[in-house]
Parts: sequence; C-alpha cells; structure tokens
Amino acid sequence: MSSSSSSQEQQTTMESVTEQFEQTHLSSSSQQTNPITVELTEEQEERYKLIRSVGEECIQEDELRNLIKNKKEQIICYDGFEPSGRIHIAQGVMKAINVNKLTKAGCKFIFLVADWFALMNNKMEGDLEKIQTVGKYMIEVWKSIGMDLNNVEFVWSSEIINKDPNTYWLLVLDIARENNLKRIVRCSQIMGRDEASDLSAAQIFYPCMQCADIFYLKADICQLGMDQRKVNMLAREYAETKRKDKKTKSKFRFSPVILSHHMLPGLDGSTKMAKSNPDAAIFMEDSETEVRRKLKSAFCEPGNIEKNPPLEYIKHIVLPMKGQFKVERKEENGGNKIYTDFAELENDFKELHLHPGDLKPALAEAINDILAPVRAHFKNDQNAKSLLEKVQKFKVTK
Repeated sequence: MSSSSSSQEQQTTMESVTEQFEQTHLSSSSQQTNPITVELTEEQEERYKLIRSVGEECIQEDELRNLIKNKKEQIICYDGFEPSGRIHIAQGVMKAINVNKLTKAGCKFIFLVADWFALMNNKMEGDLEKIQTVGKYMIEVWKSIGMDLNNVEFVWSSEIINKDPNTYWLLVLDIARENNLKRIVRCSQIMGRDEASDLSAAQIFYPCMQCADIFYLKADICQLGMDQRKVNMLAREYAETKRKDKKTKSKFRFSPVILSHHMLPGLDGSTKMAKSNPDAAIFMEDSETEVRRKLKSAFCEPGNIEKNPPLEYIKHIVLPMKGQFKVERKEENGGNKIYTDFAELENDFKELHLHPGDLKPALAEAINDILAPVRAHFKNDQNAKSLLEKVQKFKVTK
C-alpha cells in the first residue's frame, strides 16, 4: 500500500497503544529476567510443583518461580483451541486434568474459543456458524468430564477482538512489523501445517494473531501443547525485541512463561492423536463398543515401552483420573493386579509379565469408566445432545 501524510501519526498511535498495553500488563505481572534461582516459601514451592507438573517443557522455570513469588494478583494461564470437529481424549480428558491442577494451584485459566482462527484455517469448510456450534459442543464436553470451572473463563476470539479492535489490530500489526515472512511461516505447525504447505494469506496472518492473543489476554503462562511451541517462542521473542527498543525498554519486561504439555500419540503409533484419523483416536462420546474396538487394534508390541500408545494413555489419562489401573486376568497369566505406580506397570510390561492381551481390555474398561459421565451428559442434556447431533453431521476439513 502507498504511504500517506498520516503515516507518522499512525506510527505515533501504534507506539502509544503499545506503551499503554505494556504499562497495563506490567502493573499486574511483575517478572524479572535474573537467572538466579528464586527462593520460595513452602506453600509457594508446593504451588510451583503442581503448576510445573503440567508441562513436559517449561520456558523458563526461574521465571515461573518468580511469577509465583511476586505476582500479587491471580496468575493467568491461557490456551486457545480451534473448534474443528469432535473432541478426543487428549483434548478432553488431559486438558481437564491440567486445568484442574492449575486452578488448584490458584491460577485462573482462560480458554480462547478460536472461532475466527478456525475460519482462517478452513475448518468446517470455512462455515463460521458450524465452527461456533462445534465450539459450544467442546465446552459441554469439558463441563461433563469434571473440569473445575470456578476459575475458568471461556472467551470467543470473535467477541474479544470486536470488543477493542483498535488495541488488538495495532498489536497484531506491530508483531507483524517485527518479524519477517520466513519467521512467521516457521510457525505453520500450530495450524497442523508444515513450512512446505501452500499457505493462504489468512494462514500467514494466523501466527501474528495467536501471538497477539497472549498479550491481549494478559496471559502469564501459555499452557498449550508441544505442537504450539513455535508461536509461543515468537511471543517471547517479541517481548525481548520490545525490551531492546529505547522507547519501551523500561516498560516492556513481560515475557510469557511457556508450559507445554505432552502430546498423546495416535492409537496407530503416530506422533499425535488427530481427529482426521478417527480409528486412531478415542473421542469423548465414543460408545463402549467403539472404545474396545479401537483399543483392540491399537499398536502395542509386547515388551515395547518406547513406542506404545496404550501405556501412554495409562500414564497420562487413567492414573491421573482414577489413581489406579486394574488388570483382570486368569491365574495362569499372573492373576488380577492393581497398579498405582506407572513405573511398576511399565517394568512389568517390559519384562513380559504383563501382556497386551490383558492390558488392552483393562485399558478399555478404565477409559469407558472415565467417559461414562460424558456419554450420560450428551444423552440426557437436550442442549448438549442437539449440539452433538449437529457436529456428527459436519464434514471435518484439514
């Protein structure tokens, strides 16, 4: 676009909006960049351990400790999700487990229902009404699985952007100005794409907007999956860049802590459970028969603990939810056994004391028990039932 006589005025406006945004966030989130280990009280240390247990990776641990020690207001955690179809247990159960840990530790959790992002990423064939229906369905799933909603807030991207569009879009534009196209394309993994994909112009805008969401929502902790790491790092890089600017050096000290959770593999052994491969994923409202069928064909080699989806589901889903894993088998096969320690179970499987033929049925029963309240909710609640019926008819698009 050609420049105009108002370009200097626009630059001044952008800087003032950025400055106002930075000052607002600093007042509620005091963080230091000092790498020295932060000493915590016994109560703070317990909070740290609980929060830290959510993430497979934490960037940076000392910043998290400092946040716990120094922030007087409630710590804000954030995750965003595209309403893109039925929800599987990695999104449903694991997310509920992690959110409950964080709220128990005193945090507030903000879910961004990313309806406009799903539209940009061509989910539900780009039909915004369908996308928003899926978003409402996903919220019903989390309500029914036992997520503690007392310190949870669901916000829609379309609503928060339109609430203060000037602040939001100037922030997006500032992030875009600070990065070249190559850096933005590197973030394409967050959309389920790769750098070689033929990205649309909307998908180029997507990472800039997701990065902006972190600051716009005043998030202290980005609590997303490992697959979202690149855009979370983009946010930290942006904060560091603003600190180097003379005009913002003394004001922009906030860097979001990245707390990335583990990605559950698909039942076929693929690295990530995906709804685009329904036989390799367990969905939250799958019937008991479907769960048994899918787990029966799951990849589970005897003695293999390096690549074993059922073992991962026990570790990350069953034991955190139920506190134990019960195996029922004939006496000649070792008899019944209850595991409360994953290391013991893993070792038994490695040493061939626990066979896939006994593990899989036990896992199916455990998961069916966990999903029972979800099935009941979508059967008995008329609103939830109606949403599910609509979602099941929608075509899933990548």
